[in-house]
Amino acid sequence: MIHSILSDKATRLFLVLGGFFAANALLAEMIGVKLFQLESVFGFAKADFTLLGQEHLNFVLSVGVLPWPIVFILTDVVNDYYGVRGVRFITLLTTALIAFAFIVMWFAIGMPPADFWLGMNSDKGVPDMQAAFAGIFGQGMNIIIGSLSAFVVGQLVDAFSFRAIKRFTGDKRIWLRATGSTLISQLIDSVVVTYMAFWILRSDFTFAQCTAMVLTAYAYKFIVALLSTPLVYLAHAGVERYLGREQAAAMRAAALKSSEP
Repeated sequence: MIHSILSDKATRLFLVLGGFFAANALLAEMIGVKLFQLESVFGFAKADFTLLGQEHLNFVLSVGVLPWPIVFILTDVVNDYYGVRGVRFITLLTTALIAFAFIVMWFAIGMPPADFWLGMNSDKGVPDMQAAFAGIFGQGMNIIIGSLSAFVVGQLVDAFSFRAIKRFTGDKRIWLRATGSTLISQLIDSVVVTYMAFWILRSDFTFAQCTAMVLTAYAYKFIVALLSTPLVYLAHAGVERYLGREQAAAMRAAALKSSEP
């Protein structure tokens, strides 16, 4: 029986899409502790503007935003061919995997380090490997809860808004349902993670500061979502070629029907 399951193209495609989805989401969480200056990437002068009374704002972002366009593209592809249930399944599975990874890292940080390991990279500017390890992998609980909550809520909003748009467009206008649902879910994601991590769970920032952070981060995500639209078409073309037009059309129709009330 296992051979017939693995030989089914639709099943194999779901496993591949789910695997890349989980890997990209997990990577985004792991690397998210590093911040980068967006203007410096393009060689621009650092921005300096005022928003909602908050002065000297610029585009400092987490590198965790880099893999997220792939996550949302995969979400739209899974939604198109496997429906909201497919998106919900891989979202909850990925959330469990991320939570498990944080638990493992918490135990890893707590393991007593070998004496020689502590200073083995002192010549490279890392005098204390344990402190560096804990600093990179030991994210605060507020960040963990905020990011996981935002991930689940954002993905489910993406799934349902995608289906709502598709009921009006049918199989046409892929760009509208893919980009539209991503823009909506990215806004929700930005709001949830920022307010929960830095205003609700910890009072590190004021409400106005959090709002300014949300708007600047969403401005970046908005532009990236628009620029990623051609990749959505490329992903759909690859799926159509792999499955065949007839099976792909049947899966899209079944996915839409299963999501109807």
